[in-house]
Amino acid sequence: MSEAADKESKTEDASEKKISDALEKGNVPFSRETALFASLLGILAVLTFFVINPVRVLTAELTHFLDDPSGFRLMSSDDAIALAWGVLMLLGQFLLPAVLVLGAAGLIASLFQNTPRLVLDRIQPQFSRINPASGWTRIFGKEGHIEFGKSAFKLVVVAIICGMLLYSEQGRVMNAMYSEPLLLPSVMLSLATRLVSAVCVATIVLVALDLVWARFHWHSELKMTKQEVKDEHKQAEGDPMVKARMRSLALQRARQRMISAVPKASLVIANPTHYAIALYYDRQKGGAPLVVAKGADLIALKIREVAERCSIPIIEDKPLARAMYDAIEVDQWIPPEFYRPVAKILYFIYSRGSNAQS
Repeated sequence: MSEAADKESKTEDASEKKISDALEKGNVPFSRETALFASLLGILAVLTFFVINPVRVLTAELTHFLDDPSGFRLMSSDDAIALAWGVLMLLGQFLLPAVLVLGAAGLIASLFQNTPRLVLDRIQPQFSRINPASGWTRIFGKEGHIEFGKSAFKLVVVAIICGMLLYSEQGRVMNAMYSEPLLLPSVMLSLATRLVSAVCVATIVLVALDLVWARFHWHSELKMTKQEVKDEHKQAEGDPMVKARMRSLALQRARQRMISAVPKASLVIANPTHYAIALYYDRQKGGAPLVVAKGADLIALKIREVAERCSIPIIEDKPLARAMYDAIEVDQWIPPEFYRPVAKILYFIYSRGSNAQS
């Protein structure tokens, strides 16, 4: 009941992230009937193009072996090994095309369905694969019923085709029993070719339906609940509380760095308690003054406190402090519109310092 309820709650389509994660883990839609159909086509190609000549060669060699077994030297173990290698080479020449064609057919069927990817997790042992409870669910669940229906359909189709084919070819089969043995391989090859061809034609509809069902079932298994969609969205954008905490820490660190830069300032322009702008000016190098710190309210008071402790001149100019606070960021040179008022303040500070020294 809980599993059924869980599936009923999955009403949302899978997100791009969940689909991407499933593909990375090797969870891809795969139709077994398509792979089986490709194997049947491979067998048909082998029977049509790669069997006739190898069968003739193999038949001639075996006939020679059966007709004249004394013609083979078997006086020692080396002779036996040589004979075995000869037979294996004949069988290899006969089976190699079939193996290559069937392997290529299986590979093409996989490439037709999905892009190949290496996923080591798919070959790792999992207890769920040998768990009797999971196996029981797979056999008697919805997927098990569908697989049983496909197998029953294939069994009925193959049985009907075999019956019809044997019934139509019974005269030829009976005549082959009384003909020369060398003609039997060609008769069997013809029957096998016709049988595989008929099975391919009869199951092509099943293969198409199974290919569509595999895609549909894969997407339905990846569906998400509304809560999963919310959690994924939150994870993608970040937890608001965590993001707020991170912003707070970042602002705190920035303020600490800014306050630590106040002692190297040349002057502070304030509005007496609401705004404070700390400027650094190198008289020897010239150029525009640099904003090393700025703040409002409590930060402004902290800047003034550090400036007073370090004996940095504090100039109160309400319009200038407010305008510079809105227009300039920390670690920026002041723009040209502030050159004149700041230059007057610097002139006043330096002239006052010169008078004090004299």
